[in-house]
Amino acid sequence: MNQIASKGQLRMSLLRWILFVVPITVLLGFTFSQFANTGDENRWFQALAKPSAQPPGWAFGAAWALLYTMMGTAFAMVLHARGAPLRGPAIIVYLTQYALNLFWPILFFGMHQVGAAFWLLVIVLLLALATTFIFGRIRKAAAWLLVPYLAWLCFAAILNQQIGEMNPEAETLVVPAARTQI
Repeated sequence: MNQIASKGQLRMSLLRWILFVVPITVLLGFTFSQFANTGDENRWFQALAKPSAQPPGWAFGAAWALLYTMMGTAFAMVLHARGAPLRGPAIIVYLTQYALNLFWPILFFGMHQVGAAFWLLVIVLLLALATTFIFGRIRKAAAWLLVPYLAWLCFAAILNQQIGEMNPEAETLVVPAARTQI
């Protein structure tokens, strides 16, 4: 026996990476979206005109939970590939696009910067595309796990652009405070 680790040991090592990375990926995504007050609870967002392709609010949470799980799994596969060429650059590009992805809800929902959020999405999409290609050189399955993320980013960019076009005053829109009667 001249192997350092058996196939079973390697699978368990990948499983440990997945069990560590995926929850962190999902938790950070959830935390940043909550911090930015995303979705239907955001009074500013409620006041905006939205395109007909806008899915219901619950669909975004479900989609992002699945996408973050797939992204985390892909990232864990690359982290597990010790000694693989391009592993270092792949980690850097992935973390860069992920950090920018986490900043998008703050920019859009929190700061109401619809135009800047669109351009940030374009940058995230380009970096995610680069990540997918680099991941494909390391683990093809990791690259395929990012394909739905790329599709969702395209869809999100289209929605973001349409919201910007339908609401040219969105960045200066002031929503009256909620009233309660006692």
